[in-house]
Amino acid sequence: MAQEYDIVILGGGTGGYVAAIRASQLGLKTAIVEKGKLGGTCLHSGCIPSKALLRSAEVYATAKQSEEYGIITHGVTVNFTKVQERKSKIIEQLHKGVQHLMKKGKIDVYEGIGRILGPSIFSPLPGTISIEMNNGSENEMLIPKNVIIATGSRPRTLPGLEIDDKYVITSEGALGLESLPKSIIIIGGGVIGIEWASMLSDFGVDVTVVEYAEQILPAEDKEISREMQRLLKKKGVKIITGANLLPETLVKGDGISITAEIKSKHQEFKAEKLLVSVGRQANIEGFGLENTDIQIIKGVIGTNDYYQTKESHIYAIGDVIGGLQLAHAASHEGIVAVEHIAGKAPSPINYNLVAKCIYSNPEVASVGMNEEEAKAKGHNVKIGKFQFRAIGKALVYGESDGFVKIIADKDSDDILGVHMIGPHVTDMISEAGLAMVLDAIPWEVSNVIHPHPTLSEAIGEAALAVDGLAIHS
Repeated sequence: MAQEYDIVILGGGTGGYVAAIRASQLGLKTAIVEKGKLGGTCLHSGCIPSKALLRSAEVYATAKQSEEYGIITHGVTVNFTKVQERKSKIIEQLHKGVQHLMKKGKIDVYEGIGRILGPSIFSPLPGTISIEMNNGSENEMLIPKNVIIATGSRPRTLPGLEIDDKYVITSEGALGLESLPKSIIIIGGGVIGIEWASMLSDFGVDVTVVEYAEQILPAEDKEISREMQRLLKKKGVKIITGANLLPETLVKGDGISITAEIKSKHQEFKAEKLLVSVGRQANIEGFGLENTDIQIIKGVIGTNDYYQTKESHIYAIGDVIGGLQLAHAASHEGIVAVEHIAGKAPSPINYNLVAKCIYSNPEVASVGMNEEEAKAKGHNVKIGKFQFRAIGKALVYGESDGFVKIIADKDSDDILGVHMIGPHVTDMISEAGLAMVLDAIPWEVSNVIHPHPTLSEAIGEAALAVDGLAIHS
């Protein structure tokens, strides 16, 4: 017998399960259809496992330098099996937490592959969901008033570079490594590529990053990119930019070799493994979009500001609609979609106010426009920058590289963007985000009395530096 729901969500990742919880809070009968595990890519093969590995790499790198802190250790080594076990325990604990939230919210979870059907005896509109159950039982049929598509994304690959999970891997495959390679070539110097370069380098792997653009982290402020490149090179990472990879030159055997064209010259690279990290592509196949009038625009689902598709009762959120492709953005998109369904008139998301984080060592965090974007949009900018080396807490931590940079408009004094590279900046960026949400100006941020000694003092000093008033520089 077909089950009726107010909302059925295809995909139980971060965006999907948060949307389900908000729907439950609003009294809407809700179901999630998930072919894998609740938590999706972020929990099982993305954000959480990679950050667990990054933390282990950070601890190992710190332990090797422990004598600088007056702590004498001998023979510090990596037990990668234990590293992976710790990662798995964290995932398991969080997975149980999400399952508990579903039970608490009385949200039905169907484990299987959901497909959107066209108009049928169940509904004159496309949207009825047929579920091929994972356990092999008879297909379930759900009749929702509204559907939210939250099917996420997967690693993008390059034509000619077959992913074999032995020599050529993606970030998802790398998470399952049983042992660390001696050397690796990372194709792509974006967020994921740089996180893996940092992590593997800290674990003692010989790392080479090959990036097509003229700078790593192409979407970040140029000063942040340059500082990251300097600090990665400082710990031994080889970085090649402006490189046009030639997939047809890939040779597998005793490791891999591949050639890139750099400034009209060919250069060969060799390593034990090749990690392809060239972004992610939306999962838009295999769940019945062809049975609807939903538009696909440049490989992602087209929506309006409230995440409605061309089928007004079908919404889409998260990586499947492109945009920032961040877990926290997907969560808020899910909330907006549900509140719109419930008639709550939510405000559209201003993506300029969504913080972006890179969990490398050092970390990078930003919100708003970078300097190049601000100038391109016609702003007359003024900039305040403050180095962590002048912050006592950074010296105490032994992590004094990096800086905080605030970009403001000379005419209006509005803060246009805040960019940070350094210790724990992913935990600090929310202050900058709040300042921008509240339309604060640098003077207001500088008048927050930042406790001493803390890393956050760098934000206050950078705000003062916008007008040339920094105290400790």
